[in-house]
Amino acid sequence: MIEDAVVPFPDGATVTSVLESGIDGARILLDRVLHEPRTPLSQVQLLAPLQPSTVRDFVAFEEHVEGVSAGVEGKGDVAAEWYQAPTFYFTNPHTMSGTDAVIRPPVSDRLDFELELAAVIGGGPGAPESNLDVDQSASVIFGYCIMNDWSARDLQAREMQVRLGPAKGKDFGMTLGPWIVTADELTQYLDEDGFLAVRAEAYVNGDLVGEDLVSNMGWPFPELVAYASRNSRVVTGDVLGSGTVGNGGCLGELWGRNGGLTPPPLQPGDSVRLVIEGVGEIENTVGDPVPAPPIPAARPRTRQRWR
Repeated sequence: MIEDAVVPFPDGATVTSVLESGIDGARILLDRVLHEPRTPLSQVQLLAPLQPSTVRDFVAFEEHVEGVSAGVEGKGDVAAEWYQAPTFYFTNPHTMSGTDAVIRPPVSDRLDFELELAAVIGGGPGAPESNLDVDQSASVIFGYCIMNDWSARDLQAREMQVRLGPAKGKDFGMTLGPWIVTADELTQYLDEDGFLAVRAEAYVNGDLVGEDLVSNMGWPFPELVAYASRNSRVVTGDVLGSGTVGNGGCLGELWGRNGGLTPPPLQPGDSVRLVIEGVGEIENTVGDPVPAPPIPAARPRTRQRWR
């Protein structure tokens, strides 16, 4: 995007190839299209800016953990293990949508949003992938986009009792966008500790329900990337979410603090708009829920187990 217009990638370049070229390669492409014909942003539909290779979603905001814990356990304690290392879960890279898309959730009585900032991994040839230190991790962050990790809290609550992590409570949808802002565009917001001090806001049907600074994370993004790469790999096209911001970054946190479903869960027709300073905004409308064929409960252990 250039100002309020878009231009196509030149010479068959793709999002993947741009990410692989790193920020320096992206600058070269920008110089080549500066004088090309442009299409006003108002005339295009913004899809998810990439098809991620993997999505790791962290839980890096202490205040969010406190609020959700108050709703689940009746107290706002944060487990000691949270402070020891940044925790994440893997989610589905194949149910991405862009801004303005209608979200079709599963049947749920507690549909929720989650306001997050996400880092997108890129880098030039030979970029490190495994056991990165913090400086190396910063060098492979190509840019950032807004992330909405939609959640069916009632489905999620049942799944979490199995002690494995969220699955179908989050599997149905995630919004990324509105575009990828390259990391160099956000250096002006870095504080002295390396955190991005950008304001994040969540609106439901036009009403502000949550606001926070992304710099309230427990770890800056390069440390999240370094942890993800530990005895593993982070590669071009990976997306790493910050986790939900505090102070109303999701309804679930507010339910925990308020002791009930206030504000109410999302309903068909509701509009959710998420705004992050320096990045942009994404907005989606909740559509009608999608019923799915039932799956029976586990069978009792009445069959022969061994010979």
